[in-house]
Amino acid sequence: MPVVGSEIELLLENLRTAYLSESNAISRYSEFAVQADEEGWYGVGCLFRAAAIAERIHASNYARIFRELGGPISCMQLRVETGMTRENLSTALAEELFEAEIMYPSFIEQAQECNDVAAVRAFNWALEAEKTHARLFSEALSRMEPDQEESWIKMPRYFYVCPVCGNTSEHENETELCQVCNCSWKRFGAMKELSVNAD
Repeated sequence: MPVVGSEIELLLENLRTAYLSESNAISRYSEFAVQADEEGWYGVGCLFRAAAIAERIHASNYARIFRELGGPISCMQLRVETGMTRENLSTALAEELFEAEIMYPSFIEQAQECNDVAAVRAFNWALEAEKTHARLFSEALSRMEPDQEESWIKMPRYFYVCPVCGNTSEHENETELCQVCNCSWKRFGAMKELSVNAD
């Protein structure tokens, strides 16, 4: 069954929305990382930087697909509202859960109706990364208690981001291939410099 114009327009609008969401997340998480470092939550700062890199990969994937379908894509950056790190983690967690539970599942379903393999793949890649980000943000929030001060959220640490799909991991050499897109794990190593120094 041929794809009608309205379906393509909806797909393009979904790509625009996803691009806007990810582009603003890059700015937001970059600012959140600076705030976390200022408060001494160095592990959280590293996590926010890793998430920002993943969102940049997602935005780049959407921009490429959009160009193939309809031309250049751009967005207006929203002003970043930065609070204390606990609040920033709550904000980030809510956004990631919205994308993972509502936004991306609906975008995937619509892209499947259009038979757009590239869009389905890119949305699925982002969905899996957002699930991981939500898990890590939730864990960081749960560790922001006095009895958890010796946990990873206080110490600079490495996170590893797949350069193809944005899959994010806290474990080095987790598998031979990315569990989301099958990219070689060796390519994750280039993201080690996400870790910052506390001194």
